[in-house]
Amino acid sequence: MGLLSFIKGVGEKVFGKEAPAVAATPEAEPLRASALLAHVKSLGLAYNKLTVKTSGDTVTLEGEVAKQEDAEKIALAVGNVEGVQVVDNRLEVATPAPEATYHTVEKGDTLSKIAQKVYGDMMKYPVIFEANKPMLKDPDLIYPGQVLRIPAL
Repeated sequence: MGLLSFIKGVGEKVFGKEAPAVAATPEAEPLRASALLAHVKSLGLAYNKLTVKTSGDTVTLEGEVAKQEDAEKIALAVGNVEGVQVVDNRLEVATPAPEATYHTVEKGDTLSKIAQKVYGDMMKYPVIFEANKPMLKDPDLIYPGQVLRIPAL
């Protein structure tokens, strides 16, 4: 998959209040990596093997997954975390498939507006919602700066 870019200052808060201080110390990188791995596990995302490494605001993912969708969801789960700016997704996919495209949510976006833009049909918003579960729990709860998977129809 390669490199994915995110907005560093937005996203879920998995590092706690000390996130800026933790990011500044090399000794804390294993703690940040552990927090991101725990976040992936808490979402129940599928993988066969997963290693998470951090270096400042960059996260590297290595391991194996069954499907392309699994690799993309894991990358989005760790990328849409406050303090993460780049995800280097090196996950090996057992059953390769075409990659999804991505959309960074802008102010005023809704899943319906995004579906209208990418699919030409606002009623296709459930496709985007389903493609981003379990990170999205409600189709009305998206935020500017969040990166979403947009699967091909």
